[in-house]
Amino acid sequence: MTEAIDGRSLNITDDRICQLRQLFPEVFTEGEIDYTRLRMVLGDVVADGRDRYGLSWTGRQEAFREIQKQTTCTLLPDREKSIDFDTTENVFIEGENLEVLRVLQKSYYTRVKMIYIDPPYNTGNDHFIYPDDFSERLEEYQKRAGIKDEEGYVNKQDLWRKNTRENGHFHSVWLSMMYPRLFLARNLLRDDGVIFVSIDDTEVANLRLLMDEVFGEENFVGQFIWKSRRSEDTRALNGLSTDHEYVLCYGKVQDARLRGSEKDLGKFSNPDNDPRGPWRSADLTGLATKDRRPNLHYDLVDPSTDMIYKCPDKGWRYDATTMASKVAEGRILFPASMEGRPRHKLFLNEMSSLFKNVSSVITDIATADGTREINELMGPAIFTFPKPTDLIQLFIQQAANDDGSIILDFFAGSGATAHAVLELNKEDGGTRKFICVQIPEPTEEKSEARKAGYETIADISRARIRKVIEKLNEEEEGKLELETPGDRGFRSYTLAPSNFKTWRALLDGGNVDDLLLEFRDAHKAEAEAGNMVTELLLKAGLPLTTPVEAVAVSAGTVYNVENGRLVIVLEVMDDAVRDWIISTAPQHVVCLDTVFADNDQLLTNLKLQLTEAGIELTVI
Repeated sequence: MTEAIDGRSLNITDDRICQLRQLFPEVFTEGEIDYTRLRMVLGDVVADGRDRYGLSWTGRQEAFREIQKQTTCTLLPDREKSIDFDTTENVFIEGENLEVLRVLQKSYYTRVKMIYIDPPYNTGNDHFIYPDDFSERLEEYQKRAGIKDEEGYVNKQDLWRKNTRENGHFHSVWLSMMYPRLFLARNLLRDDGVIFVSIDDTEVANLRLLMDEVFGEENFVGQFIWKSRRSEDTRALNGLSTDHEYVLCYGKVQDARLRGSEKDLGKFSNPDNDPRGPWRSADLTGLATKDRRPNLHYDLVDPSTDMIYKCPDKGWRYDATTMASKVAEGRILFPASMEGRPRHKLFLNEMSSLFKNVSSVITDIATADGTREINELMGPAIFTFPKPTDLIQLFIQQAANDDGSIILDFFAGSGATAHAVLELNKEDGGTRKFICVQIPEPTEEKSEARKAGYETIADISRARIRKVIEKLNEEEEGKLELETPGDRGFRSYTLAPSNFKTWRALLDGGNVDDLLLEFRDAHKAEAEAGNMVTELLLKAGLPLTTPVEAVAVSAGTVYNVENGRLVIVLEVMDDAVRDWIISTAPQHVVCLDTVFADNDQLLTNLKLQLTEAGIELTVI
């Protein structure tokens, strides 16, 4: 049986309609959604008129259509810019993040535990890409926007444009940029996943409404207030030094919660060898006046000394009966003087949680910490105002403290999130993994970054990750290796057009048969085997880090993906390769049409044999 691999990214509209059909099959009539019936099923009684509560802006419909677009683009592996490419599970991607998010939809759908992003704050000085023609293809947009010139080289002219306040659609432009990215990012989150977004006063109100729409108002976890500045902002012209920023936090589903902060257990001890274990002294005072809780107001007597302790103004924590039981159990600590106040033993093993709620106000981390970190690592003035790794680690510890969690940052900037993950894994022995995405925005021509040889922000981000890994490895030199140091590598990829011609035609609505007549080979002449394997992993919905073994069979190489889940044949198909495939018994085989060398009989026989063996076959 021959199955097809769809060369396009996930069809968001079809996916959501499928989910709707599973939830409400009764609203579908002859395969179409009956919207009136859907509203009735949801108990919707809508008043006359068009007024609605919600966020609206110029370009909203175009931004929504941007979500529904598909892409045939792929990611090209760059081994030279990677560390431990074949074994690491960390990923760095150079490319425009909206298109990258589309590419990742199949492979990382509901796989990401946490997202942290530090997007442009829309201060009027930010540079960010926003297409004002949402119908064009990526290649057309790249040329129009200046990402590449006609020869394919990066061109800075008119690429990263400032969204100035003089722009009549100042806020709308920013919202149109953020909306599709947040929507696609939500698809990648696990059901227990959480997203954190840094922002300042300019767009925090709009971002809150935008995220209410994308993630659901009911999934709002909280809004952190981060005191990012330690000293006065002397540049402020209105007499107010703005010393804070915000971080909005939302869950993928309702009831998402953060881990909290560890309670101070240093106060627990067992000086009297109590068989119930370590304990600490805790307050016995109540919280209500006598007129409100008269049963908590009484004098307390120590039965062993007959000393009487007067009732506090707010009473005791327990009523007289409960207190008598605790006295009998030896849980009450009576002071030597009647002027003192009795307390009670709080046992460690009776605590419901070793964590307390984390504060929504962050005061012990500053932007200057992030600047100091990158200056020490890469030299002064390479990147301005990077987020401190301590801030990002705080959020990772709250939302992604389980081993193997994937943390995504698609506004990677200087690479602070990758830095935070690597450092935290070293600190606590975790196995978290990062996926960082950064567009190759050119550095300013006279900047310190350009002088240091960094042509783009992506170059800075990648170099920082490399330097962090080198620093961590150097710190462990000469130490006894009692355990492995963990994953200290990363795979580098670049966003690029597909290696295959046919999928471009699928996206454009062209006739594949006509294309195959025009082009003898489905893949492009310059396409390399490793690049095609990576693309086929993405199209098949497998992560970039899926294990791939190159096996020499007959006169060529066969790629065994995840121990037989998928076999890819790009070079030659003969009896030896066929026999190897059948003995390996993969779930799925993908072959280029060229491996059959126009031998239709060979292809026909292979189809029959694989069908008998229960193996799916796709020929490209």
